[in-house]
Amino acid sequence: MTTAADLAGDHAEIYDALVARRYFAKFERITRHLARVAAVMEDEGRIGKADTAVIGRYVSGLAATFRALGHKYLFAGREGLPRLTFDRVESGFPVYAELLTMANDAAQAGRHLRNMPSEAELRDEMVREIVGEQRIPTRLQYALAQRLYYEELMQRDLFWARNDPVALWQGDLQGGRRRYLVHWAVYDSQANLPVLYLMDVEDSGRVALPRDQRRWPEVQTHLMAQSLAGLKLVTIAAGFDRDFADLHPRRLRRLHLGPMYSSAFTLQTGPLREVLVEARAPEGEDWALAWTVEDLVAERAERERTGWFGSVERQIFALDPFGARGAETGATRIDRFLILPERPFQVLAEKNPPGFAGLRKFVVSESGRVLAAP
Repeated sequence: MTTAADLAGDHAEIYDALVARRYFAKFERITRHLARVAAVMEDEGRIGKADTAVIGRYVSGLAATFRALGHKYLFAGREGLPRLTFDRVESGFPVYAELLTMANDAAQAGRHLRNMPSEAELRDEMVREIVGEQRIPTRLQYALAQRLYYEELMQRDLFWARNDPVALWQGDLQGGRRRYLVHWAVYDSQANLPVLYLMDVEDSGRVALPRDQRRWPEVQTHLMAQSLAGLKLVTIAAGFDRDFADLHPRRLRRLHLGPMYSSAFTLQTGPLREVLVEARAPEGEDWALAWTVEDLVAERAERERTGWFGSVERQIFALDPFGARGAETGATRIDRFLILPERPFQVLAEKNPPGFAGLRKFVVSESGRVLAAP
């Protein structure tokens, strides 16, 4: 059982402003690459066009979240100012509490901005202090950073601790059914990682799902309550299938973005850390990001009797056919990927540590090129 003391040992604060800037600059690079990697996955037929668009939306939101936190902690380490806490062992990402605090700040962002000078006023004051008093306007710089933080929160297109379900219409089917891609996301509180969910649903109800004032709120509440990393996909999908007789989940995907490994910030052990240390990559390129996709597909549907005369459609899900793995994983398949810059990849290819041979790798460069490697 994980205790509070264990968690405290896994977490670390960034005490230096320059270190905080390097940390967020690293994630700015990483999020910039993720959408490109998703596009390559689409070209390979691993994900669909609609999936790519959804993943891109969440990656963009994640980038905005890191940008906002970068403003908040621009002066980390100075006395009396807050410091970023991140998970240095399990994920490399900020801890879950950071996103909860950010959501609370967002609820009050408008009030804060009304009581703060404008960006132009702050910059004018900074110039006067530099020229007139010949000193660094530290307080004004901090005030401007906080204003930019609250302005970023007002955009609302960030990745939050909870990102409620959205239903995207994908077309009409025979028999009056409609097909939707329902997607939602959470920031896992145990692993400190962003997790995305995408579910293909057929709707046989009388009212279109997003417009159904009875079903849609229930669906949103149900899915958010089931968004736990410890739950198997088959448990989530079967529960949804059972609780909504006229909604039929045909496929469910769960994407784990991370952990992030970095020789400068994280303490993960094993071959990958050794690779990053030996690579001696330039600043900003000493990282690797894991990306795991769990996929559950319904292979057929059967009618199940309910009561004396009724029946409902139930999905039969295809589980991993290799031995008992299907029952253990609760998924049809699980694909694991590794995204990393060129220098660490070269060292990884040379060392070829056990366990990495079958891992699909995407090599990224600052020019925007993405190379899929075996």
